[in-house]
Amino acid sequence: MKRWYLYPFSVGYHLVTGIRNTMYDLGIFKSTKFKTPIINVGNLSVGGSGKSPMVMYLAQYLSKHYRTGVLSRGYGRLTKGYEITNYDSNYKMVGDEAMQLFERFKNRFVIAVSEERVPGAKKVIEDMDLDVLVLDDALQHRAIKAGFNILMTDFNDPYFKDHLLPAGDLRESRGGVKRADIIMVSKCPDELTEETKQYYISRIRPDRYQKVFFSSIGYDENVYGKEKMLPDNNLNYYDILLITGIANPKPLLEHLAKFSNRVKHLKFRDHHNFSDDDIKKIVAEYKKLGEYKLILTTEKDYVRLKSFDYLRDIVYYWPINVIIDKKEEFNQIILDYVRKNHGNR
Repeated sequence: MKRWYLYPFSVGYHLVTGIRNTMYDLGIFKSTKFKTPIINVGNLSVGGSGKSPMVMYLAQYLSKHYRTGVLSRGYGRLTKGYEITNYDSNYKMVGDEAMQLFERFKNRFVIAVSEERVPGAKKVIEDMDLDVLVLDDALQHRAIKAGFNILMTDFNDPYFKDHLLPAGDLRESRGGVKRADIIMVSKCPDELTEETKQYYISRIRPDRYQKVFFSSIGYDENVYGKEKMLPDNNLNYYDILLITGIANPKPLLEHLAKFSNRVKHLKFRDHHNFSDDDIKKIVAEYKKLGEYKLILTTEKDYVRLKSFDYLRDIVYYWPINVIIDKKEEFNQIILDYVRKNHGNR
């Protein structure tokens, strides 16, 4: 238990979330179901469990076969209501995750934000004539009933070893896993043995209708800046100032250590909106580095940092993708769900 002294408060939290879920299970609270296939990517815990790379993977894959959309809350934006991400958007309007998706994929699929998921889903499906919608982080948003749920859980911090808030990091009890069709163990080490896989499956104890998959983070072979790129094996020539504003920067730090041991890390909270004072601190740390130096960040943080003129020409980002074990089987399950339900529209 991460914060055992807060356990009494977790008991109250369990009571509240349990009653809420029961109300939805009994149909007392309304849950809206759509004819259009909806795939939700969520988790049971707060913090980074790899939802964003999975949403990216699904949208990219499905857009090869269907007119696809992504709907997220737009966390961290300064606007409210429904927005479609386009060439005039920025992270302040739609949030960093939606902007990250658009900057990588442009108009390959529709990217919308709305803190109200039901009206947001209705509008984007109808206005954009979507064949399938991917929901980002809506497992606990039970007012909308997705047809297919993917639950992400971090290999290094799995839900079955965690506890409810505030003593632990779970948003709801472990029983919420029952709503998942797929449980994806994310951020796995590169060398994952069958024995370890079986241990995780034994702890998850999937029902007959559930499948367990494993995935890891794949880093691009290049880091990218404004109209330039640098091979990752050249990073050892530079002093690096690493800037992160994500929930869990540990995998990035571990990967970067393979290429350079001259790294200074400035860590900010997830979705951090960088202030002028933050930028002054970053610039001051950057100037302390040697002659050959660069600022490195995540793709999500880059959409915020590049808005500052001084940083635009010296900051690089490192794109990531999700690598799924038994990818063909996973893809087929997703495609079968959409094909089966696409005709219901």
